[in-house]
Amino acid sequence: MTNRFCEGDPAPYYEAHVFCCVNERPADHPRGCCKSRGAEKLRNYMKARAKELGLDALRINQSGCLDRCELGPTLVIYPEGIWYAMHSIEDAEEIIQRHLIKGERVARLMLQPEDKRPEDRRLLAGE
Repeated sequence: MTNRFCEGDPAPYYEAHVFCCVNERPADHPRGCCKSRGAEKLRNYMKARAKELGLDALRINQSGCLDRCELGPTLVIYPEGIWYAMHSIEDAEEIIQRHLIKGERVARLMLQPEDKRPEDRRLLAGE
């Protein structure tokens, strides 16, 4: 992948930008959706917590489909481009504390490009 930053680009407006998928699909959709898995509650928590902690150099937004809902709720943090699945307030808090404040990674929650749901992995393996 090419370097997307060019000499003379303005400084980023935010140090980090968090996009939380809150996509909603019909209840019977095979991929499911982040919204039905509690994404709005988790995004709202992250947004309120960032404000409470005075983290003014970052922005937490809701997004439409990030195309990984079957693993969700999902979020992506830029400029790093790190993807996470979070399933609880504790997960959200750990991402805030470790990734957004300390600059670390939460390996147990990180998504890899090849990640699929367990049932999708079985289907691909012909089980």
